[in-house]
Amino acid sequence: MTEQPSQTETQHAAGDAAWGETTTPPRPWRSGRWSLLLRDDELADIRFDGRLSIRSIRGVARDRDWGTIAPAVTAVAATADRLTVQVALVGRDAQLDARLVVEARGDALEVRWECRANADFLRNRLGLVVLHPPGVAGEALRVTRPDGAVEQTAFPSAISPHQPAFDIRALGWGHAGLATSVEFGGDVFEMEDQRNWTDASFKTYSTPLSLPFPVRVAEGETVTQTVTITCEADAPEPGAQSADRVELVAAAAGRTFPSVGVSASTGPELSTAAALGDFLLVEVPAHTRAWRTVLDRAVLEAAGRPLDVRIVGAAPERLDEVLDAIAPLDLLRVGAFTADTHGSESALWTALVDGLDARGIQAQPVGGTRAHFAELNRTHPRLPAGIPAHTVSITPEMHATGREQIVESIAMQTLVAQNAVRITGTPVHIGPVTLRARFNAVATTPTPDAQIDDLRAGYGAAVNPDATDPRQSSEALQSWTVASAAALAVEGVASVVWFEASGARGLGGDASAPAFPVATALRWISGIAGAPLLHAPAAPEGIWAVGGQVDGASVALVANLRSVPATVTVATPQGEERVELAPFAARRLRHGG
Repeated sequence: MTEQPSQTETQHAAGDAAWGETTTPPRPWRSGRWSLLLRDDELADIRFDGRLSIRSIRGVARDRDWGTIAPAVTAVAATADRLTVQVALVGRDAQLDARLVVEARGDALEVRWECRANADFLRNRLGLVVLHPPGVAGEALRVTRPDGAVEQTAFPSAISPHQPAFDIRALGWGHAGLATSVEFGGDVFEMEDQRNWTDASFKTYSTPLSLPFPVRVAEGETVTQTVTITCEADAPEPGAQSADRVELVAAAAGRTFPSVGVSASTGPELSTAAALGDFLLVEVPAHTRAWRTVLDRAVLEAAGRPLDVRIVGAAPERLDEVLDAIAPLDLLRVGAFTADTHGSESALWTALVDGLDARGIQAQPVGGTRAHFAELNRTHPRLPAGIPAHTVSITPEMHATGREQIVESIAMQTLVAQNAVRITGTPVHIGPVTLRARFNAVATTPTPDAQIDDLRAGYGAAVNPDATDPRQSSEALQSWTVASAAALAVEGVASVVWFEASGARGLGGDASAPAFPVATALRWISGIAGAPLLHAPAAPEGIWAVGGQVDGASVALVANLRSVPATVTVATPQGEERVELAPFAARRLRHGG
């Protein structure tokens, strides 16, 4: 008799099909009152009596540029009270063998990690990381120091620019009827707010960042760390959710969906298809000899659309040359960012504003950062005064690349947008939104994008390792992008840029491939750009919706980011409709008009 796949396996297979990849199905493990999912080398969704305690625990290795060493599981052994995972971490000059051992003992769960270096390795981090779910934001937090001193604090509600907790030996908190205590061994730990990078977590990690790095791990050296979780349930489990229904309602008078753009293509070839959106964003690499070619290509690709120009790496004294080149162009915005901090430093900002005024360029100057929200969150107090609009980019794959990470990042995009508006007090232009980072914002060694002379191999993200995600061509990215549009339709967000206009990091449609499914999502989103906003104040978990009033009709975009089908009733001011959505699928609905 053929064994039927489990529900977990069926859902995982649906996710593989939608995202266009083949990945190892998660392996459920239960012992007494504890349960978790083994996702490759990650202990995910750690629960006590069915209640979520810890989002994830894994052992990580990060090189001197904060690059993550890809793990490969070589063996798994499971018994009633013990789970053992053997992992090889090889690459980026690392040759590491690790063993992760999980043991359940009543109300306690111990995780032990042993990692041996088979060659010398320069590391910025090597050890266990614990991810706390974002729902604990605002909860009281007890921090025990290595000397036994105790501090009473809280998980931050607003995204914290700096570490919420230092010098950690143990943590304790309560959430949703579950009291959790975690004790750490083998190193001193501290916590960071990973929502800065749209990760759906707070992260407690080993080796404080205040200590020098990188550090050489000698061949034969073994690192051993432990995390012990103790839980007590003090409330019944929550009841079942109600039926799925999404109500799209008109936003406050005068509030519209943001303007929509795409980025200039960075690959060596341009598509002949017209760029989508209201404008084209181009990052001009002024620190390279290829900057003029990049700018000329962007003008062609824009095909009459205005440009949002971000000048990268130009010293203040060289900025004039770039401003002279863009002065005759149709410009919406112009920003300038350094090549090291990726921000609008004072001298460069002053040169930009003075240069725009001297040439009579009417484009709005924009400042902030071309990197992650973390950089804006940490540096905005020292940015020049009077910046009229700020920008920040988004990528869900700063710390991990699993699709769970990508899906869970959507809700964090809303938090990032809200916090960016809050701390700047100005309109915020978000983008590019990309799956993988366009460049390494924390690199300590030169990166390929800073060393190009021509565009035979492309520029920017096209020449940076790991900047291209093969899931760009997947069916699921269409739904993810609709969900991103819903998440970023926040008051104060003036524009959003998604992906590149064509190619492997964009909408496809270059010489070697047809348009990707995500191009359909961008057409839908562009269709409501600037329209009176319809938003969903309370959508069921995993369902995202947004819309606009267009030509007398209510247009709704709805996305299912679940790994199971969803039947959703979508109501707009001009109609109601019941729709069937496959896993990771999206629909466009139109009522009236």
